[in-house]
Amino acid sequence: MITFQRVAKAVGKHLTRTILMARKALGARAHRACPACGQTVVGFFRYGENAEWGCPGCGASPRERLMNHLIATNVLSVPSAGAILHMAPNEASLVRRFSAAADYVPADLNPDRYSVPAMRRVDLMALAEMDRYDLFYASHVMEHVPDDHHVLRNIHSALKAGGEAWLIVPLWDKPTEDGSFDIPPRERERRFGQWDHVRQYGPDFADRIRAAGFELEEIDASGIDADVRHLFGLDDRLFRARKPGGTA
Repeated sequence: MITFQRVAKAVGKHLTRTILMARKALGARAHRACPACGQTVVGFFRYGENAEWGCPGCGASPRERLMNHLIATNVLSVPSAGAILHMAPNEASLVRRFSAAADYVPADLNPDRYSVPAMRRVDLMALAEMDRYDLFYASHVMEHVPDDHHVLRNIHSALKAGGEAWLIVPLWDKPTEDGSFDIPPRERERRFGQWDHVRQYGPDFADRIRAAGFELEEIDASGIDADVRHLFGLDDRLFRARKPGGTA
């Protein structure tokens, strides 16, 4: 669906990315860096309200860069000998990291949208696997599901004891506002920031995660050293949920 908001974001992205390429060609100093692709860059391009959203080299978003930084600094550990369910695998650097696992499952409700090998169709509303996965990763997925309480319980059941769910969602400072797909797309875009979203999350997303039976740690980019955060253009918040039991 084409909307004014989507067009404006695309124009801003293209314009600022072109400016960064021109600055690089003219010899501007590359004083920033991307932990997703390892390149030094002149800066990051705009997307929407975020003036430092994307890496001009690989396109990595702030949340993708945050995840790579947390993994590279051993704050997070990828279970390479275990099973990973990776929903909506559109972050190439994380596909590379996760696909090294013994049992890697890239999946989406609409798998044909992705070029990742061995994509599988998974409807989180109907996810019925039990004690299968060591890690579940979903970035900007939960705001699309009709019933997030039900999906969180399904994720909990699908994880092994001690398994983790790494969840990132768009956040605002107010309480979560829920909607449904019965709301017209343009109204959902106005209320939730995007036409295919059915809710806008607030910090109380943490309460929903705990209510599904998880232990929770919140890792916010704002808690990372300011110089490191600036160097990599880090942003966003990771909800690191753990199913009790097993080995931490």
